[in-house]
Amino acid sequence: MLSVAVAPWQRPPVILRNADVPHYAASTMKVAVLAAVHRSGLDLDRQVPVVNAFRSAVGGSYAHSRAEDGDPEPWELLGRTAPLGWLADRMVSHSSNLASSLCLAAVGPAAVAEVWRRAGASAASGSPRGIEDTPARAAGVTNLVTAHDLVRLLTSLEPAVLARLERNAHAVDLAAGLPPGTRLASKNGWIDGVRHGAAVVYPPDAPPYVLAVCYTGPLADGRDTGDPAARLLARISSRVWDCRHRLATQS
Repeated sequence: MLSVAVAPWQRPPVILRNADVPHYAASTMKVAVLAAVHRSGLDLDRQVPVVNAFRSAVGGSYAHSRAEDGDPEPWELLGRTAPLGWLADRMVSHSSNLASSLCLAAVGPAAVAEVWRRAGASAASGSPRGIEDTPARAAGVTNLVTAHDLVRLLTSLEPAVLARLERNAHAVDLAAGLPPGTRLASKNGWIDGVRHGAAVVYPPDAPPYVLAVCYTGPLADGRDTGDPAARLLARISSRVWDCRHRLATQS
């Protein structure tokens, strides 16, 4: 299933293709956690104990697998502390799963649910559990998104949150379809069978626009680079870029 949503910045979408179909969220759920951290009022310099034991959304606990986490740096601080703001950055810049659960524990799931509500998201999207909360997954509690709701979410974010998303180090899928050096605030997510990307794109010669593409299917092989589904998202991003001037005139 391929879902696409495109909107000029702060205006209604002009392209919606299967945009309200829910997909497993993968790491796109970290955007809502990031917004919750930003809005929590917590001191971003606050030192957070770096642990690998978290309360499950269904009771009990869960832990992360270091081998399944693409960011080694938070793991090097295990048993020590790290600033909350640094963890929030690693959660989105290098998609750290461990940092994601530490940030989620700091703000609580209700704050993340409020981010989705404030964005005007549909009931189909939400982040009720940590990304590797195995007991919750087994109980049927999962994180879901739609392309339409990812556009709504990005549109609702404060400039400071979008600035953190500009630090995304994974310049694949949507970013790969743009001219080198193009400014964008983005988050992607991938596992075997899933590849998503959502971004605010800032062309130097046209107004900004928001693009979200969600793909669930056999093209997604789970690799962070070289994934055929990532190349598909790059082609879609390139096509939208080619239409950037027309997007600004549509409503």
